[in-house]
Amino acid sequence: MNETLLIRNVKPHEANALSELAIRSKAYWGYSAEFMAACKNELSVSPSKLENSQFHYVVTKRRDEILGFYALEHLSESAFELDALFVEPKHIGSGVGRSLLTHAMTYAAELGGDTLTLQSEPNAEKFYLAAGFKLTGQRESSSIPGRFLPTFSILLEHDHSA
Repeated sequence: MNETLLIRNVKPHEANALSELAIRSKAYWGYSAEFMAACKNELSVSPSKLENSQFHYVVTKRRDEILGFYALEHLSESAFELDALFVEPKHIGSGVGRSLLTHAMTYAAELGGDTLTLQSEPNAEKFYLAAGFKLTGQRESSSIPGRFLPTFSILLEHDHSA
């Protein structure tokens, strides 16, 4: 049975559930306990961050289960950064991440965005390349000094039929 995914704005009470999902999603790649402990603050979603107008959080659900979420940061009038995109491990590879990414790109374009940038988990590099993103360089991890992560960018398409 193929049920429809619901994509909606995150509610403030969901902050802890999103933090836990982000940690499970990151751990999917086989990182050590020490590595995961070092990433915990960066992966945490606080209610205050959910209420910050510079960020926009979206969750996808099926029935009562959260399957994944993303966070979009409004950098300037025309530039956005995908601050987070995490999928529940059992749903990685099922299209949930692609649905969230497509939604984020469409939403940023609707807000007047021309570009969407992101810093990626190295294991997700092929995912972003397959979605049309271009590798632009690397940026040092906020959690692990000396660890550099790939950065990507894509030009957003605008619907000119309106």
